[in-house]
Amino acid sequence: MSETQHSRQLQRKLGARHLNMIAIGGSIGTGLFLASGATIANAGPGGALLAYALIGVMIYFLMTSLGELATHNPTSGAFFTYGSKYVEGGFGFALGWNYWYNWAITVAFELVAVQFIMKFWFPDIPGFYWSALFLTVVFAINALTVKGFGESEFFFSLVKVLAIIIFIIIGLVMIAKIMMTPDVATFGNWSQGEAPFVGGLSALIGVAMIAGFSFQGTEMVGVAAGESKDPQKTIPIAIKQIFWRILLFYIVCIFIIGTLIAYDDPRLLQAAATDDVALSPFTLLYEQAGFAFAASVMNAVILTAILSAGNSGMYSSTRMLFDMARKGSAPKAFARLDPRGVPMNALYATTAIAALCFLTTFIGEEQVFNWLLNMSGMCGFIVWLGIAVSHYRFRKGYLAQGYKLEDLAYRAKFFPFAPWFAFTLCAIVVLGQNYQAVLDGEWLAVLSTYIGILLFLAIWLGYKWKYKTKLIPYQQMDVQPMKIDRE
Repeated sequence: MSETQHSRQLQRKLGARHLNMIAIGGSIGTGLFLASGATIANAGPGGALLAYALIGVMIYFLMTSLGELATHNPTSGAFFTYGSKYVEGGFGFALGWNYWYNWAITVAFELVAVQFIMKFWFPDIPGFYWSALFLTVVFAINALTVKGFGESEFFFSLVKVLAIIIFIIIGLVMIAKIMMTPDVATFGNWSQGEAPFVGGLSALIGVAMIAGFSFQGTEMVGVAAGESKDPQKTIPIAIKQIFWRILLFYIVCIFIIGTLIAYDDPRLLQAAATDDVALSPFTLLYEQAGFAFAASVMNAVILTAILSAGNSGMYSSTRMLFDMARKGSAPKAFARLDPRGVPMNALYATTAIAALCFLTTFIGEEQVFNWLLNMSGMCGFIVWLGIAVSHYRFRKGYLAQGYKLEDLAYRAKFFPFAPWFAFTLCAIVVLGQNYQAVLDGEWLAVLSTYIGILLFLAIWLGYKWKYKTKLIPYQQMDVQPMKIDRE
């Protein structure tokens, strides 16, 4: 690598509004627009609301933990760096690779989802072409400067936010009309049949994974910290606002859907088995409100959400691979930056994994879709487990070496309860996701569900065996704050 390439650095071009929209954009996608109806159909309105509330609280705790880590050490290799410095070298190594292929696979997942969405308008055009087109667009956006990525993500997220705000307003107006209608039970859907809780504990754990997948992306603030202008100021602002977004966008939306659509409505049950935009709970409510063009509008919004998720996923995975290469945990070629500060080699590698979307040409679309969804969902929870462990050990090491909490640029609340709560809930969801298949000996289903865990453990233990790494003692941790070059 040339001296010029060595001296190049990622550009700190992301401002507060970019970070805020990256946090929003990361947590609003197909999980909310399409899968929210499936959670209500499978667990009832109460089960769905409880699952989203629990995961929402967990995410808030995790984001405060990440906020403390990212303001103290803002780097694009966030989870890889924190795991290596505060837990153990092999743990950080596995966490970094897990995060890279998690989001590279998520990009592929979103590109398969594009095929389903575009069928709504163009049923006769093979899905391969739509995936190719959107992959090209996402690659082109990420090949721009980081400022170009930030502006595009700002626009995509703005469209999604406006769509949800309009949905909430329409939903609350419809509920108000029901409340003013004599002899009509406003909350009848919460008490009919098995409601509000359907399917018991196993259904609750099952939809918790869907809820978790919906929230994936909020942690991108940690990765974006490596290219933010003033992370000590912008990251805490983004972190503080995440809880209210979760409360507004997810909890209120689930409450409205559960109130206005019965959990056993055949359209919701069909939506749970397919990815038909016409059966999205958002579309169904728009149609109930008398908007005949609802399906077309929601199709456009969901398409924007998919493009946003693919765009931000490509960004995060590329930056993670770049940072790992820069620190010797990936081939050095991926650490090269072009004159504009973009890690193009890392972008090429991530794009190659995203091309898994083209497997739909040889295998059924739904098979590929479900396989990628399982892997992405499980890998996302592993990342969150890593954040909780890294923050717990960082805080312990920071205090053990005589530093004061008052000196931290941002201090996470509710320590140590918050990381322990997040770790425990993540572990329950991960291990309990398909326990019935384990009990029944359905090993193919077990493999498809837990392959993400097996891959993570293989990388971690393989690194640990080769380099004989050990848990880092609190007194030996590098807890010095990172010096920031704002050029």
